[in-house]
Amino acid sequence: MIVDYALYEQGRRSRVQPALGDVFEACRIEGSFAWVELRDPTPEELDRVRAEFHLHELAIEDAAHAQQRPKLELYGDSLFVVLRTVYLDDDETLEPGELHVFLGDGFVVTVEHGRTPVLADVRRGLEARPELLRCGPAAALYGLVDAVVDEYEPAIDRLDVAIDDVEAQVFSSERDNSAQRIYRLKRDVLDLHRAIAPLVDPLAKLASVEHPLVHESLRTYFRDVHDHLVRMAHAVDGYRELLTSVLTSNLTQAGFRQNEDVRKISAWAAIITVPTAIAGIYGMNFEHMPELGWRIGYPLALLLMAAICFALYRRFKRAGWL
Repeated sequence: MIVDYALYEQGRRSRVQPALGDVFEACRIEGSFAWVELRDPTPEELDRVRAEFHLHELAIEDAAHAQQRPKLELYGDSLFVVLRTVYLDDDETLEPGELHVFLGDGFVVTVEHGRTPVLADVRRGLEARPELLRCGPAAALYGLVDAVVDEYEPAIDRLDVAIDDVEAQVFSSERDNSAQRIYRLKRDVLDLHRAIAPLVDPLAKLASVEHPLVHESLRTYFRDVHDHLVRMAHAVDGYRELLTSVLTSNLTQAGFRQNEDVRKISAWAAIITVPTAIAGIYGMNFEHMPELGWRIGYPLALLLMAAICFALYRRFKRAGWL
């Protein structure tokens, strides 16, 4: 569906909401540009936008389907930018989303899939800065990229807390197995890496390479977003390495605890074998057993069992098996 559309003239939104067809016509006037926002559009809606702004069919095909990698592609006189969004829920589950942006001379078209930033807030923030919107449609692209990158920050902060928590859990005295949680966090970090890492190079191009659609004064803004993104990319790479180390430590701890359990079981089995063997001998019921006639035979057998068991217990205790 078409969520919203607007015409911007000299950096300010038109006070009168024109018909969509009028927006398509008016954006061709110098100093004006149109911003059309679509969410999960139908093929008919995409085809209408493609026809009005002469968008490339391959870019439209990508925009019609999600699961695209972050990228920046040039199709004739227009740019096609794919941004991936991530949101971390309370249960440490990432919700992915995608934002596709078409940028051309006099227009910017956004196509939303899944969970994305509230573009109405992005619009209001940009509309409060008309001097920025006078730079053209690329100012809207900056606002969108900045909003997407800002949404990475809370997800990274919460992942940092979750990783610290699982690290403390692995090295604690508790015997809980954290492997499942570690794998889930590794998957979330990998999804975050797939959203951030491929976007570094496209933002570097917007910040440094001259392009007629990107006003020179906007490069500083794109450079600032690029710096934030690089910092986040380094943090995510560090999380990947840290989780790999934590997982290895968790497996090592599990193996060590298993060996401890085996040693304890073996030690107690050896201790229990002594009274079992002595009782088994006396249980054979032979007639010619001198011990059966002793007055102190029974307490002596019990004392012998206890002495040997105690000696074995002391020996295993010193060896660290118990």
